[in-house]
Amino acid sequence: MKPHLSDDHFLIIGLGNPGLKYAETRHNFGFMLIDRLREKLVPQSSFKYETDYQAEIAGGKLAGKSVWLVKPQTFMNLSGRTVRAIIADHCFLDPQKIIVIHDDLDLSLGRIKLKMGGGSGGHNGVNSLIEGFGRDSFLRLRLGISGVLSRDNTIEYVLTPFLENEKKVVLEVLERGVEGVLQILISGVVAAMNQINRRVVDPV
Repeated sequence: MKPHLSDDHFLIIGLGNPGLKYAETRHNFGFMLIDRLREKLVPQSSFKYETDYQAEIAGGKLAGKSVWLVKPQTFMNLSGRTVRAIIADHCFLDPQKIIVIHDDLDLSLGRIKLKMGGGSGGHNGVNSLIEGFGRDSFLRLRLGISGVLSRDNTIEYVLTPFLENEKKVVLEVLERGVEGVLQILISGVVAAMNQINRRVVDPV
């Protein structure tokens, strides 16, 4: 039986690519933060693959709110298939209760930004989600990944693992990201933006 979203649920989607090959790469920052959020779920819940949605989903409570944590398993550029299937079953979803977490090349590592709506910024996963939702009016938690490596080949760069000297910053970003999502759930978007949209630490 498929899981069911009610109109008081928050839908939190992390972008990434499935499989161990991609697990620690920059393009999987969204998955990494979703995994951290799952550790905070009450009651504790594990991810379960839902065939109809082509996604791993964990449901539970965060900050007293009902949430779905979603990791599309279609590969990044086809993530919209997951949200299209979810929307088909739950057309009532409030855009302010949809949070998409993804890596962002336009931000340096150590920066995170929360925004509502707008274009994809060239991010193919976000572009696929916009197509899947049929609109761009959803929250995006953008995690900077630009660092010291050469970016001559963008595809190669985003699929590169974080360097050892970057991992401390990565951990701090993940902690701030968790705090930011909880702030959205507790206090709303404006308060969360005030907390999130500032530098975490100086980039490496």
